[in-house]
Amino acid sequence: MSAVLNEQMSMFSDNQDDFWNAVMSKDRGFDGQFVFAVSSTGIYCRPSCPSRRPKRENVSFFALPAAAESAGFRACLRCHPEDVRTTDPQIEMVQQVCRLIETSDGESITLAALSEQVGVSSFHLQRTFKSIMGMSPSEYAETRRVNKFKQSVQAGEKITGAIYDAGFGSSSRLYELAPSQLGMTPATYGKGGRGAVIHFAIGDSPLGRLLVAATDKGVCSVRLGDSDEQLTTELQREFFAAEIRLDESRLQPALNAVVDHLNDKTPRIDLPLDIRATAFQRQVWEQLQKIPAGKTYSYSEVAKGIGQEKAVRAVARACASNPVALVIPCHRVIREDKSLGGYRWGLDRKKKLLEREARAK
Repeated sequence: MSAVLNEQMSMFSDNQDDFWNAVMSKDRGFDGQFVFAVSSTGIYCRPSCPSRRPKRENVSFFALPAAAESAGFRACLRCHPEDVRTTDPQIEMVQQVCRLIETSDGESITLAALSEQVGVSSFHLQRTFKSIMGMSPSEYAETRRVNKFKQSVQAGEKITGAIYDAGFGSSSRLYELAPSQLGMTPATYGKGGRGAVIHFAIGDSPLGRLLVAATDKGVCSVRLGDSDEQLTTELQREFFAAEIRLDESRLQPALNAVVDHLNDKTPRIDLPLDIRATAFQRQVWEQLQKIPAGKTYSYSEVAKGIGQEKAVRAVARACASNPVALVIPCHRVIREDKSLGGYRWGLDRKKKLLEREARAK
């Protein structure tokens, strides 16, 4: 891996405070080095965007606009972050590969063909692309196809047409991806989530406002935030094809279970879950539930625990995508250097959780 790329990835893993400072100061010098995405709006921007500054806990950083879009964010119409070009040759190479995939009209394009077009070895391309994007070129192409399917269905296209227009050679591949990518079958997705009903309630907790949501099968979402509006908006965005109902009486026992745990009244949270996961995510989440309160594991220790020592970045992504805060204790995973790393619900909350559990140990 080149020195430039090493420096780039080091910045993303260790110096996100610099990125946040650049966002707060609207520093044009950082345009092209990264984009920032805001979970409460679903939008990503360049650092110098003139829009109002978001709260830090709602912000995540991506090396490329394509990475932000793969995570479900859309480009800001005010600052047009997708138009910014970088001077980093490694980043530029990955951007070129993304453009090749995006303009392939859904046709399958091999790693060998991509590497030939950008003039590097397949090994170098795969390693560099995954380091910057957090996924392989084939995974990126698959994500693009799923997103195109979603957009077509939302625009009113019929399911069969949307499947083939998105580049799926058959419906079977999309149905394989449906539980993790759509949260329901393509047919149900196309019907606007008809039949999928999610109830939720919001209450106070030692870590701010707390939302618990559940289907008839079990809890599907546990979220921490600063406002009811923010939490409700994020829930609706995640389960946009389902019917969302506020039902405080129905969810109060589950809400109480989480709050009691945070108040040290119960050692763990025992709730039935109904969460969508790939086989790998499920492995990671089950491993996280084995970490005792008061202890922390590094991402590499979790990877070793599931027998996949080289999947450290994939483990980090699985932690970041955990839909049920606290129930699956992703806050107990930190970096090798003992720094906190990231946390979907805010680093201040992660710090408080770990301090509380250390005292109670």
